Amino acid sequence: MTPQEPCETNWIVQVNESLKCTPTDEQRYWKKRSIYRVPACVTDLSRKSFQPQAVSFGPYHHGEIHLRTMEDHKHRALIQFLRRSGKPLNPFLESLREVARDLEESYDTLDLEWMEGGSDGEVDRFLKLMITDGCFMLEILRMATQAGDNYEPSDQIFYTHRMLSIMPYIWPDMLMLENQLPMLVLDRLVAVESDGKEDDEYVNRLILNYCSPGKHTVRIGKCLHVLDVVRKSILLHEKPKLDKVGCEGLLLVRSATELHEHGIRLKKSKTSSLTDISFADGVLSLPEIVVEEATESMFLNLIAFERFHVGTGNEVTSYIYFMDYIISNECDVALLHTLGIVLNVLGSDKETTELFRLLAKYTTIEPNSSLIAVCNKVNEYCNKPWNKWRANLIQTYFRNPWALLSLIAAIFVFALAIIQTIYSVLSH
Repeated sequence: MTPQEPCETNWIVQVNESLKCTPTDEQRYWKKRSIYRVPACVTDLSRKSFQPQAVSFGPYHHGEIHLRTMEDHKHRALIQFLRRSGKPLNPFLESLREVARDLEESYDTLDLEWMEGGSDGEVDRFLKLMITDGCFMLEILRMATQAGDNYEPSDQIFYTHRMLSIMPYIWPDMLMLENQLPMLVLDRLVAVESDGKEDDEYVNRLILNYCSPGKHTVRIGKCLHVLDVVRKSILLHEKPKLDKVGCEGLLLVRSATELHEHGIRLKKSKTSSLTDISFADGVLSLPEIVVEEATESMFLNLIAFERFHVGTGNEVTSYIYFMDYIISNECDVALLHTLGIVLNVLGSDKETTELFRLLAKYTTIEPNSSLIAVCNKVNEYCNKPWNKWRANLIQTYFRNPWALLSLIAAIFVFALAIIQTIYSVLSH
């Protein structure tokens, strides 16, 4: 019997230790995670949508060469945050130290360098990162949404006029799954700063005031990070009761122009919630969506978050899956734009079509999704004899101008023949 190699022995110890963990322990561990490294099979869809371009938040992209210029601005934001609060660094640091383990466990994986505590007299590197990035994020959100300047006009980032030009670069980075900060960091910083006077929704309001300015914001409850706040805000709607009849499987729904040809009227839903999709009396209601530069990155990260986070739900993914059928080509985008459903800031209908095709790649829909019932109702309506005949008539004659002219000529000749026949009968 040969002696066991050290690496083999370590592996055996690891497996035996894992056996001691109960399924409940594993489930609790997975529930604490909320910020994930996105695997290459997902990032390959669009690398720029998952890699921050202007600023890093948290440990995953900290120190990358093209993001280092923002570190000096972070330090300045920390100093300004402390000055405004009228408090030294210590109480903020102690508050975060109380929940340091929870903050670490929010991340899917952490390199060893972030797990090592600071030496005597030095601050833990991970906590230093949390407080610095947290203060920077709060300053960014406040300067972008609240009146007043606390920074000098020469400030390269935080002065109001410069903030307007820099936020379009920083905001997409704030929505990247790998680039999130636990909401617990922001809540703790605000609680110490305000002596507990701000309510639990304060940070949520800061975020929503930027991404949805001027809109009434209701309470959305406890959130995990900025991306989670945005997700909950675009899904905020009373979910329809599921129609259990006819929900066994998804029947592929037709594109917007095809639905229009079948006599279905498309209109904008009463809310902008992505769950506010319904069909009744020949009318398909769809929520308004603004398609702009940051849309691709935001939705790809939302889909990734739903894919990796336990118990999140599949609503955003299901919406994209559904809209990929509604938008088949540029004509569909043009129609939806005319109806006020798709506000196309990108300018090109082709770009918008390709965007939804990219977003929907490798997506699926849950069997219990309310969209399945909507799809089945739409298809049932389209398959009625009169609606099928109407659609065939439009496709055969009204899409081709020469076929249309031939049809009109045939009708004209037929009408003349009838008139001539009637005239002949009457003359006798």
